Amino acid sequence: MALVKKRSTLQIWGDVIFAIFLREIKSKFSDKLGIAWSVISPVAFIMILSLMRGMINGGTTHTIPTFFFMVYGMVLVQMLLATVASVSASINVNKSLFAFRQVQPISSVIAIASFEFLTKLFVLLFIYLIAYFLRIEVVIGNSLFALKCFVQVWLIATSLGLLFALGRCFVPELEKLRSLAMRPIFFISGIFFSLQDIPKEYWYLLDWNPLLHAVELTRFAAYPSYGSMGVSHQYLNLCTLIIIVAALICYQNSWKQAISR
Repeated sequence: MALVKKRSTLQIWGDVIFAIFLREIKSKFSDKLGIAWSVISPVAFIMILSLMRGMINGGTTHTIPTFFFMVYGMVLVQMLLATVASVSASINVNKSLFAFRQVQPISSVIAIASFEFLTKLFVLLFIYLIAYFLRIEVVIGNSLFALKCFVQVWLIATSLGLLFALGRCFVPELEKLRSLAMRPIFFISGIFFSLQDIPKEYWYLLDWNPLLHAVELTRFAAYPSYGSMGVSHQYLNLCTLIIIVAALICYQNSWKQAISR
C-alpha cells in the first residue's frame, strides 16, 4: 500500500508559488533568447542613457560617478514600472488556475513579483560586471541600506500592482488608467536629476513621491558623500507600510468576488 505524504498548508502554498513562478518563466520567455532577454534589454537601455548622461554632464554628479547616478535611478524606476505592470495582470492571466482549491490569487501575485525582483537584481549585478570591465569603480558604502531601499521599492510596486489587479477584475478599463498614471513616474523620480539641483521652495512638488526618496537614499547608501538632503528613510518606511496594509486589506475583502467575475 502506497503511503500518502501529508504536506502542511505552508508547504502547499510554497509549491503553488514555485509552480506559478516556473510557469511565468516559460510563458514570458519562450523565444530563442529566452530569459537572457529579460536582463539584456533593460541593461542595454540603462547603459545607453547612463553613458549619454555621462558624456553630457561629465564624470561625476554630486560626488557620484554619473554612470552610477543614472544606474540606481533607472534600475529602481524600471523595477517599479515592470512589477506594477506584471502584478496588475497576475490575477487575470492565471484566472483558470483558481479553479483549484490550493491556488489563490496571492500566490500568483507573489510568484510574478518575485520573478520581477530577481530579474532586476540580475540586471544590477550584470551592470556591476560591465562597470568592472569598463574600469568604473564600484563603491557601495552601506550595502544593507541599499538593499533595504531596493526591497522597499519592490514591496511598494507589488502592493500597487495588487490593487490594480483587484480593480481590473471589477473595472477592466482601469488598466488604461494605470498605464497613464505610471508614465510620469519616469520623470519625477530623480532619474535624471537630484533633489539637490532644485531650489528648496519647490521640493514640495516632488518630495511626496516615495520612489524619489528611495532613489536618493540608494545613492546615499552607495556613496555617503552624496548626502540625503531633502529625503527621509522614515517617510519611505511609512509609505511602504501604508501601501502594503492598504493592499492586503483590499485583497482580504475582495479576492473571492474578484475571481468570480
